Amino acid sequence: MRLVLVIAGLEAGGAERVLSTLANGWVAAGHEVHLITWAAAGADFYSLDRRVRRLGLDLLRPSPHPLVGLWRMATRVRRLRVRLRALQPTLVLSFTTSVNLETLLACAGLGVPVVVSERTEPGRQVLDRVRRGLRRRLYPRADAVVVQTPAIAGWFRDRLPGVRLRVIPNPVMPLDSPLAAAAGRPQVMALGRLVPLKGFDLLLRAFAGSRAAELGWHLCIVGEGPERARLEALAGELGIRHRVSLPGLLADPGRELARSPIFVLSSRYEGFPNALLEAMMQGCAVVSFACPSGPAAIVRDGENGRLVAPEDVTALSAVLDGLLTSPIERVRLGAAARASLAVYSPARVLAQWQTLFGAFSAPTGSGRPGHCGTSGDSARLDR
Repeated sequence: MRLVLVIAGLEAGGAERVLSTLANGWVAAGHEVHLITWAAAGADFYSLDRRVRRLGLDLLRPSPHPLVGLWRMATRVRRLRVRLRALQPTLVLSFTTSVNLETLLACAGLGVPVVVSERTEPGRQVLDRVRRGLRRRLYPRADAVVVQTPAIAGWFRDRLPGVRLRVIPNPVMPLDSPLAAAAGRPQVMALGRLVPLKGFDLLLRAFAGSRAAELGWHLCIVGEGPERARLEALAGELGIRHRVSLPGLLADPGRELARSPIFVLSSRYEGFPNALLEAMMQGCAVVSFACPSGPAAIVRDGENGRLVAPEDVTALSAVLDGLLTSPIERVRLGAAARASLAVYSPARVLAQWQTLFGAFSAPTGSGRPGHCGTSGDSARLDR
């Protein structure tokens, strides 16, 4: 198959990491893979197999006015359409809402199957009126809309009748290393972009309210973003600045995870958090707010991690205290976390994608009027 993958860029982020992993897996399986980004290719954070054909359109610019933003959207759609006409792909796959909409517009009338993938919790996502309207009109035209959890699938099913849904989780690379939960370093770790939705302000308050300082523990928040100054100031106000480190982006955050017995996901909402999966595979004892569309689908409270009511700082402090003082419990949860991730192995996840692609690999016509690609089988896909 000739696959064209589309995403805004390959900077550090969960969606970018997943698409890079999938691209490498598909090209290793013998597919011809083209990866197109709106951003230029020079600043990629994730490495690609040399056989992946990389194209950066360098079309990301700030938009000082909504009309400028619409003009730039139209430019991206036009440029992508030209590329797709030249490439004649077997299938086009795009990631993230705005890119999905522009990709569906670019593919209109080309007769190529289009699969789009949502990467966050749509009920908490902030979209402007134009994109909300486009999603209502365009998503039912996609040959499949891939989401990571049944909860997200249910949200779309209730609000966008006719959308062909497929639930496919993110892959996580297997590890055979010592459990991080058994590491001797007294460190709690968090990982993600420093933005409000990741809830690191909540984590700082919970850490300050726990016995961490008394017991000699530190908090390490790996990532970068516009909230850095605010988080540093908050740590100072809480009197824990000397116990909190924000090292920025790390090329290999797994090394830091391997030294962190406890990992916390403090997000206000999530899609299907890669950081949580990576921490569980490292064998960390994980604690997460119970965001319904991500962590609550991955973590079974008390079995392979701990779940806390969303944004409940007091409860998060209490759960942290329990883990800080119980190395046996940390190891038990870390071992169970790693064992529970077999269903997310790259081989299994790639097989699910291959099954989906197989529905579109043979020409079947242009489907219903106005549809972007093939009509597919709604009953087969909607599960």
